[in-house]
Amino acid sequence: MAGEQQAGGRGEAGDPPAAPVRVLQSLRVKICEAKNLLPYPGPNKMRDCFSTVNLDQEEIFRTNVVEKSLNPFYGEDFYFEIPRAFQNLSFYIYDKNLLQRDLRIGKVAIKKDDLFRYNGKEPWFPLQPIDSNSEVQGKVHLELKLNELITDNGSVQQLMVHILACEGLPLVNGQSCDAYAAVSLVGPSRNDQKKTKVKKKTSNPQFNEKFYFEVTRSSSYTKKSQFQVEEEDIEKLEVRVDLWNNGNLAQDVFLGEVRTSVSVLRNDSTHRAWYLLQPKDNGSKSSKNDDLGSLRLSISYTEDYVLSSEFYSPLRSLLVKSPDVQPITASAAFILGEVCRDKNDAVLPLVRLLLHHQKLVPFVASIAQLDLNDTQEANTIFRGNSLATRCMDETMKIVGNHYLKVTLKSVLDEICDSPKPCEIDPNRLREGDNVENHKDNLRSYVDKVFSCIVQSSMSCPTVMCDLFSALRHMAVRHFPNDPHVQYSAVSSFVFLRFFAVAVVSPHIFHLRSHHPDVATSRILTLISKTIQTLGSVGNLAKSKTSSFKEPFMCDFYKMFEEETYTADAKKFLEEISSTESKEPSGVSESVILKDGELNKRAQGRTRIGKKNFKKRWFSLTSREFSYHKQKDKEAMFRIPIKNILAVEKLDENAFNKNNMFQVIYGEKPLYIQANNCVELNEWIEVLSRISRRNQRRLSKYHSSAFISGAWLCCKASSESAEGCHMCTVNVPADVALDIDGDRECERIYSLFSRSMPKLQKMEEACGSIAVYQGPQEHSEYHFTIDDSVETFKTIQQIKAMVEKLNEPHEKYKKYCTSAKYGSHYSAVVDILLVSPAYLSRPVKRNSAFALVKRTRNICVPV
Repeated sequence: MAGEQQAGGRGEAGDPPAAPVRVLQSLRVKICEAKNLLPYPGPNKMRDCFSTVNLDQEEIFRTNVVEKSLNPFYGEDFYFEIPRAFQNLSFYIYDKNLLQRDLRIGKVAIKKDDLFRYNGKEPWFPLQPIDSNSEVQGKVHLELKLNELITDNGSVQQLMVHILACEGLPLVNGQSCDAYAAVSLVGPSRNDQKKTKVKKKTSNPQFNEKFYFEVTRSSSYTKKSQFQVEEEDIEKLEVRVDLWNNGNLAQDVFLGEVRTSVSVLRNDSTHRAWYLLQPKDNGSKSSKNDDLGSLRLSISYTEDYVLSSEFYSPLRSLLVKSPDVQPITASAAFILGEVCRDKNDAVLPLVRLLLHHQKLVPFVASIAQLDLNDTQEANTIFRGNSLATRCMDETMKIVGNHYLKVTLKSVLDEICDSPKPCEIDPNRLREGDNVENHKDNLRSYVDKVFSCIVQSSMSCPTVMCDLFSALRHMAVRHFPNDPHVQYSAVSSFVFLRFFAVAVVSPHIFHLRSHHPDVATSRILTLISKTIQTLGSVGNLAKSKTSSFKEPFMCDFYKMFEEETYTADAKKFLEEISSTESKEPSGVSESVILKDGELNKRAQGRTRIGKKNFKKRWFSLTSREFSYHKQKDKEAMFRIPIKNILAVEKLDENAFNKNNMFQVIYGEKPLYIQANNCVELNEWIEVLSRISRRNQRRLSKYHSSAFISGAWLCCKASSESAEGCHMCTVNVPADVALDIDGDRECERIYSLFSRSMPKLQKMEEACGSIAVYQGPQEHSEYHFTIDDSVETFKTIQQIKAMVEKLNEPHEKYKKYCTSAKYGSHYSAVVDILLVSPAYLSRPVKRNSAFALVKRTRNICVPV
């Protein structure tokens, strides 16, 4: 799974095998805007700038280019699971250059351990200068040992420096490093240096080379009868390891350094540890004092420690039975929304968990009834920001993504790729603009979008239809004398909160890769406003123009024959809220699920007999996986989805390239290189999900390539030999949903745990109501408590479950401490991670090491 690190082990004899603890990381980032960027030298001081999101030095995303501005507004959101360990989250501002390399203006680098400080905030970060010698990442595994050699002249003290390996070195110009290490012993009057061999095309070189340095002269120890190094000698010596990328004809590139004093051997003759690479001279060189500007960011980093499923069983059962609790306000799911500081934090895991267990529709129907009970006017139905409406919004985002792509992607691509002028505000028109032409252009766009929507009922997901049906019938019961309320109850969600939002912000729903530019965004806003009004069917039907604040929008709306659009909207709303089963529409429509430019290995041979890698445009639809020479060109090669047998990662040693995966489809595998680790994970997940139901899927695969007559992974000499690794088939079959129930339970546990003070206040309020009948005033908190006795019982259950889950979490964190990155002497060692089976028992000091497993992913300082 994306963003997953695992740690597990075996318990004592007789214990059942324990599932691993999963550490899942995710990040939601919004690059808002930059200001006061350093002006371009020369008469034209403006810049064409874009920003990137980087894990260490690996670029994950980049924004659109904002032209001719020193205060660019981006407004772009990115969400991704973090699939690997990292030290820093970095943001770079670039000045786009068409003829030369893009110029890096400045950066914001945030250490992983500091990310939590910015959750829920949107601060301005000053841009820092970029020095190539400070751009480092990765770690080095070193062993230091003192030996005593007896010679004819006496004892000689010898220091052995064993450089075993490196991990996580950066890409240089998009390629893995040709790394070597320079190992030095530095003292007041000495600087002895030796070098390793160059390891080609790898980010994780295995050196395994030993170097020997004389620490003292033999005459210093001729009278010593016992091995010992004097302390003053040790303090003066330092081991330095410099990592370099071999530039061949170009200049070598510095990758980072490690410095450690020989004094670490004061109490032991052998020292072995991982060291984080540091900037040259620890980044202490003075930098320019120019004010480079600043960048406003919104960052939300989460790290979930997911235990095995049995730990969450009581909490999961309590939450899943929420729809059956009477009254609904006494249910655990409703109480979660009451005690969370921000209801949005509770909505996402709650909706996903209830969806996973098919309990969402009755729960939303029950809490929507609470909204209806407080609604006096039919034309304001479901217009608030309650728990019910937020659950509906989140549900439509989760299950409706594919629906949006089928319905709107093609028309939005047409609008965004070749926008026609549509401005109709007299105050925004420029000299020479023809407002009538603009109105015609806008009318054409509105008609296309509206037509796509009202003809899409057959593609509407079943869960959405079930919810719309429930809301429609509840509204009719509550307002029996209003003939339009059955439509407005549904249109307030599907038009106002779903399609209109997707039109104005297509990048949020993955309909476009970037936030639209200013001009296109204005066009989409005008379309969205009109669509909202055309889709509203209710008491406002006779005066829809009153929904527009701007007079020019009222004039524009008069161009539409309202009765025709209202009839189409009613028919569409009836279709998506009908309880009758929908007839299949025949051949399912092919829709693009993911596309992008990737590197692929040639499947044939070139003239010189070697296979090479070329950039190709890849496209995955619900029917086939194909690649093209360029976007919008005819496919050069197609693989029907039904023919895909497996999709797996490929070992780096296959072609000395990282971020590679393979699509196995019956003939030779198709080898593909993604641009970064996040993109790699996304392609593997979506390809695996859509092909999981294929009948001929493999159970085993080869993790490397067949080269020079043998598989590199298992050395089998037959190209048709059975795979040597088990396939990762634990992905869900439903393309639209990827729900990890245990992870959602972990998030809900965390929310309850953080909200314990407010939960305690709610418990006290229940007691107060039970003793003093009648209305109670709570100045600090406002709770909905309809049945104090039932609510009190549920709170007691929640508190007991949280306390029980606290125990394994505290034990896990006791044995699993995150690395403190960035210290000058940053030695780290392999951490001991404990299995959940062990966490559930008292700690036994003597048996601890039998119950743990070593991992390279998480480190602790020594």
